[in-house]
Amino acid sequence: AAAAATTTLPGLRRLWRGGGSGAAACFPLGRALLDVRGADSAIFLQGLLTNDVTRLVTGDGPSAAGAAALPRALYAHALNVQGRCLYDLILYRLHESPEEEPHILLECDCSVLDAIQKHLKLYKIRRKVNIAPCLDLSSWAVIPGEQAGDVSSSLAKCADQAPILTPDPRTEVMGWRLITKKGANLSEIIPGSHLGNIQDYHRHRYKQGIPEGVKDLPPGVALPLESNLAYMNGISFTKGCYIGQELTARTHHVGVIRKRLLPIRFSAPLPKDSVPEGADIFTESGKSAGKFRAGGGELGIALLRLANINEPLCLNVAGEKVKLTASKPEWWPKPASK
Repeated sequence: AAAAATTTLPGLRRLWRGGGSGAAACFPLGRALLDVRGADSAIFLQGLLTNDVTRLVTGDGPSAAGAAALPRALYAHALNVQGRCLYDLILYRLHESPEEEPHILLECDCSVLDAIQKHLKLYKIRRKVNIAPCLDLSSWAVIPGEQAGDVSSSLAKCADQAPILTPDPRTEVMGWRLITKKGANLSEIIPGSHLGNIQDYHRHRYKQGIPEGVKDLPPGVALPLESNLAYMNGISFTKGCYIGQELTARTHHVGVIRKRLLPIRFSAPLPKDSVPEGADIFTESGKSAGKFRAGGGELGIALLRLANINEPLCLNVAGEKVKLTASKPEWWPKPASK
């Protein structure tokens, strides 16, 4: 197993300003992990993903500290040739220095693990890359409580159980990502932490408008910039060609994005699975405002026209109109003042 990162990481308290108090909650994600290693790994993934994967090998710039310049995790999407999202991925660096052979973990929705393997192997051709499911590791989200301290110092003692603990690469409000050996003792890795209910993790995501998995990002339907990929540090506009790049680059340079994924709140909790994915959302006058993607209880995520987000909105549930409101998340970049 790769050694854990021992570089100084920011205190957990700074990364979490939400409700609750005390130590971190660890949520078992049930996401699949794919092991990609070999001399050509980074260059191979570079041509398939939206982000600049070579940063995991060469770093963000010159640094005397070597591995300190290498990011531990990157967020990215794999797109189809029409520029629509196929898979949302978090990439983790397992090699420790630029001199080592690249070794990268891909975290993905477990329901598309086979599809991703086929997608990668289709483009592998003669590259020196080995691709295999990683069945002995588990992925976790770690959401710190208000009084949690810096846990990175304790991790070094448990490197055999936890190869990776890193701030979530998408946004600070999502806390940390943790990769452990199957069956690892979390209380040893993060002292004082407790096991969280996965529904609370999804509620937190919906509140923040963070998509994850195929329900939030339907394969072949979702567009990366409408899905806030640039806001979540998931795309490079300078890296060169990759599959689906043309439409994405053109949309970026035109600079007009009329719809975005946004957090929504219903006027009352919805019965489980009562709203079909892709259900139409309307303004009070009956004009189409967007589409529902996923949710639970009174929270959800929807693709909405930005021109309509300050209006009262509704959707039809079993023949009845249910009111909802949309909001822009606090973590979004603020528009530059003119």
